[in-house]
Amino acid sequence: MVTPAEREYLLTRLAETRERVLRTLQGLSREQLVYCPEAGRWSVADNIEHLLVAEKRVVGGIEKLLQQPPDHSKRPAISDEEVVAQVGTVVERVQALPQSMPASRWPPEELLQEFQKTRQRTYDFAATVDGDLRQRFMPHFLFGDLDCYQWLVLLAMHCQRHCAQSEQVKASPGFPR
Repeated sequence: MVTPAEREYLLTRLAETRERVLRTLQGLSREQLVYCPEAGRWSVADNIEHLLVAEKRVVGGIEKLLQQPPDHSKRPAISDEEVVAQVGTVVERVQALPQSMPASRWPPEELLQEFQKTRQRTYDFAATVDGDLRQRFMPHFLFGDLDCYQWLVLLAMHCQRHCAQSEQVKASPGFPR
């Protein structure tokens, strides 16, 4: 089971990274949201869309897993601390899975509202879920099996990673002013 301290840590990270996304998007025009500094790089809008798609998929997957019996035979492939360290910082680019690639699912001007709605749902879920998140696992394409608590921590740190990438876009020489 998730301890009260773990739940508090998770909720704090989800709230902090929500605020970082809001700061990253604050005051950006449509032109700024869709600006791409070079071929193969994502715009701010692309980064936020990717966060949305990933977050919705992960929470939906956890909800399904909680309807199944716990798996006491598995252990996480990496520690909670490694999830934070490896996902929260951009050391090298990682190719996203095809299903979470940006595809203009939302108009750029709706991304902020959609992110707020999605993150509030994730936050509320994390605050109230009572199933054993530590005994249910989903594979991560880079890390191997993570327990569902680690997946929720990953969502928070994933925001940090993509905000850093968005801030790089905003700092690029051709970014519209």
